[in-house]
Amino acid sequence: MNIQDRTVGLTHNLISRITLLLFCATATFFPGWAIPGDPTSQAAPVPHTHMSETLRTSLKKVVVLPGTAPADGIITGSYEKETLGLLDGMDAGSRIGDGVTKEIAGIPISIPFPILTIPGAIFGGISGKAKREIQEFRDALTADLARAASQPLTNEALASDVFWGLRNIPSLDSKVFALTTPIPEDTDAILYVSLTDVIINVDGSDAIITTSASATLRRMSNGEHVFGKTVYYEDRDSLANWTKNDNAAWRDYANFARHYIGREISAQVYERVELLHELQPTETDTVSRVKKNAWQGVSRSPTPTLAWKITMLEDASYGSEANLLDLSDISYEIEIYDMHQPVYVAKNIAETRHTVAVELEACKTYRWSVRPSYHIGSDTRFGDWMRFDSKTITGNGNVGTQASVVAAYIQDFALLEIKCGRR
Repeated sequence: MNIQDRTVGLTHNLISRITLLLFCATATFFPGWAIPGDPTSQAAPVPHTHMSETLRTSLKKVVVLPGTAPADGIITGSYEKETLGLLDGMDAGSRIGDGVTKEIAGIPISIPFPILTIPGAIFGGISGKAKREIQEFRDALTADLARAASQPLTNEALASDVFWGLRNIPSLDSKVFALTTPIPEDTDAILYVSLTDVIINVDGSDAIITTSASATLRRMSNGEHVFGKTVYYEDRDSLANWTKNDNAAWRDYANFARHYIGREISAQVYERVELLHELQPTETDTVSRVKKNAWQGVSRSPTPTLAWKITMLEDASYGSEANLLDLSDISYEIEIYDMHQPVYVAKNIAETRHTVAVELEACKTYRWSVRPSYHIGSDTRFGDWMRFDSKTITGNGNVGTQASVVAAYIQDFALLEIKCGRR
């Protein structure tokens, strides 16, 4: 289904702020972060990085809007009123050309793309060929971002992903609109989602790209801020690998950045339940372990049966709301990815095994994962996706190590190799 068939006016290109920063090679990165005071440079998030069930229960009708939340609690969404949030938050930096003119609610509006540039002095630790190559790479990314309508890093595309995540909640009435679409009066809250930065850090021969986005939830009745999060996605590789095949790794990165950020926003706002559990893949008749490693499977069948086990940890808790969960009624979702995108999805799996219903390509290695879904009355809540570090509440799918080998989001998923030829 095409989200643009279901929404009004999601055609304008609006990136609230895109910053391309080139840090000199002498910076210290761990694990790739070099931004003083940046929350991503600290330890993994603490448990319960989501809204409370009490708040979720009180906000059942939500509209997702692409763009930054306007100042002073103003609610945008009707062209009959002031829409100060339309261009709110855009920095007065250098511009790419004159921007793009789109019709929004019948009114032609020219939307510039702000690209904040850094003086040449920032390149002090980079010279010669390296300086020229990183500049060319930055220029290529800048040009790609300027063609926002044809690439995934737009506020509208992000809003679409967040919306499709929220649709997983049966009791939630969610919609996605353009900023100028009139909002139904019985709406409980507005969720603004906006890309805020695309940052390039240079660490020796590596280029590290970080994309961040903000999510702000406000009550419709009075504009009160009730929840907010900033989500990050990072991957790194050598400059040579980033630029190979006409910057192909960047295009994969952009798709996975949007995929991860959109999912993380919907999870933190309405989907996630952080009940501690351990998930691990297991062998089946058609999938055997490689060197007795449970995380690396091999199969000669193009339709293998994947299996896993779940262990609820002794200190599992969901705060004071743990007793609301029905642990006897758990189902699962499974996803399989190739290097570039998801290729298979199955939902509402009642058992801890699933036979893939389409043929996977031989001589190819995939990555796959599952997540549990729990029930709180008529509501559905989801656990985290199975990863190598499944004993932790949150995986590290937001920080990658080598983009040309595997995207950050799926690097910790289980591997599945489909052998050449059939058994």
